[in-house]
Amino acid sequence: MDIKEIKDPSFIKKLNKKELVELAKDIRSFLIDSVSKTGGHLSSNLGVVELTIALHYCFDAPKDRILFDVGHQSYVHKILTGRAGSFDSLRQFGGISGFQRRNESEYDCFEAGHSSTALSSALGMAIARDLNKDDYYVVPVVGDGALSSGLSLEALNQIGDLKSKMIIVFNDNNMSISRNVGALTKAFSSLRSAKSYVELKDNVKDYLITKKHGSEYIQTVKNLKNSIKSKIIKSGIFDEFNIDYLGPVDGHDIDALIKAFNAAREKDEPVVVHVITKKGKGYKYSEEDTCGKWHGVGKFNVENGEFLSRTPDNYKSYSRIVADRLAVLMEENQDIVAITPAMISGSALNNVFAGYPERSFDCGIAEDHALAFASGLALNGKRPFVSVYSSFLQRAYDQLNHDICRMDLPVVIGIDRASIVGEDGSSHQGVFDIGFLRPLPHMIICEGKDSCEIENLLELGFKTASPYALRYPRGSIEYKEFKREEIKVGTWEKLVNNDNEKAVIISYGNDVLKIRDDILNNDLPYDLINARFIKPIDEQMLLETAERGRPLFVYTNDMIKGGLGDSILECLNAHHITVPVYILGIDDVYVRHGEVSLVKESLNLDLKYLYKVIEENA
Repeated sequence: MDIKEIKDPSFIKKLNKKELVELAKDIRSFLIDSVSKTGGHLSSNLGVVELTIALHYCFDAPKDRILFDVGHQSYVHKILTGRAGSFDSLRQFGGISGFQRRNESEYDCFEAGHSSTALSSALGMAIARDLNKDDYYVVPVVGDGALSSGLSLEALNQIGDLKSKMIIVFNDNNMSISRNVGALTKAFSSLRSAKSYVELKDNVKDYLITKKHGSEYIQTVKNLKNSIKSKIIKSGIFDEFNIDYLGPVDGHDIDALIKAFNAAREKDEPVVVHVITKKGKGYKYSEEDTCGKWHGVGKFNVENGEFLSRTPDNYKSYSRIVADRLAVLMEENQDIVAITPAMISGSALNNVFAGYPERSFDCGIAEDHALAFASGLALNGKRPFVSVYSSFLQRAYDQLNHDICRMDLPVVIGIDRASIVGEDGSSHQGVFDIGFLRPLPHMIICEGKDSCEIENLLELGFKTASPYALRYPRGSIEYKEFKREEIKVGTWEKLVNNDNEKAVIISYGNDVLKIRDDILNNDLPYDLINARFIKPIDEQMLLETAERGRPLFVYTNDMIKGGLGDSILECLNAHHITVPVYILGIDDVYVRHGEVSLVKESLNLDLKYLYKVIEENA
């Protein structure tokens, strides 16, 4: 069928088994073709095609609440709810989101770009339904990686206690982005290998009903059935939370899924439907991926699986620059330990983990644990490096504050994907970390202008006896041969020093060199300061600059509130210096998805706007 003609999921209920299988095949082909042109999350969505079809076959959205944890596995849901015609705009500026978005469709009852939030929210929906005396199903779809998070376990604990009716779809593919780790993963493995309890239960029930007085025996054998169930699934983790369990079910067998969901609908209390899926199902390059290469992709050639955008030979990703220097430092210093919360591939740490397996730790999707774990290492003479995305770091704020900064521990934090990240949108924009890190005593925050400065700042972090955060953005940069440079904590660098300057630009990060080139190439009468330390700031350089009376223009790609501009104003005010200060940054808004240059232009953060503001006010 023409996938773009789908208006809503109601048509699915009229299809027979053969037609449902054909629909799955058509959707899978559409996904591969569409994502190859726009980029996006491919493998996770290929793995849930039959699962999502079965969900919409058995439940009545939007009345019934279907929510995905994480929302990047909701592409099939978007297709079935009438948005296939907009897939050429997927993750593009002004187009549809790569996650569930409540303002995009009435079928999106929930939205999340981060893992492990769905169970808590689903319980809230279920309790609200019960209090309101409403009648609908709440169906969270949760991956096995998400269940390693403390938040998911906290939710399961209360779900098992309150017993409010909900159907938890446990989408088990043994992958989050790359292979899952930890004791829970091993526990789930034993469930995967169990004979299907749903199949056994249905066979017993069907047999008894066909016999005389069979319906009377069904209740009689309930205890026996539960005993058999316990033996089959070995009292799995869900039993420990007092939550009923159905499965495991083949996640690519639509008929089996429909039977399982219909059995779950009969329950008057929470039930887990354990679904085994294959991440990347139906596209060989995705199916064979074990390191996360096909989790989130750019544009690619469908026929040969080659990505169309390639990093030039003299360029490296920021993540790779940090990871490669980290590997060198780990060779030199046996006390350095690498930690990541489930982002080995995303943060380019594959070689670090391969080269130093005994000192490299993947904590799973558990950022709070990763930071507390680092504190214990630091308290006992080790020098932990925690690589974490900016937008994920906020999930461990208490540990940063209470367990690291309060004790002034020498933990180096690599804040990956800092500032505006682009297509992933509001949940992933790394624009808040400065604002929540800057108030923490002892915390040092820095960001380098180029590859060499980034590497030097990383080395400085391991020479510093305090909490130390090195920020770096998404994307790639020209790699320059590393040369060690003596940098002191809290020092800035004057890159352009004109004798007759009209204004002074203060900035940091990857825009600094662009601004420098614009000034030099166009003979602009501006000074430029590389504010590589956001905390502590270089008060001496700032005060000497301000005393000359020229207006200061602070340019950042992060939130204005709590950012570098606030630090500068606080310093000037403390020293009773009055000078015009103009701060360009992100106002009090969440940043939407889209290509970075278009997003920056929409926020009045492109460099042309900076120069316009200077000309109007200098």
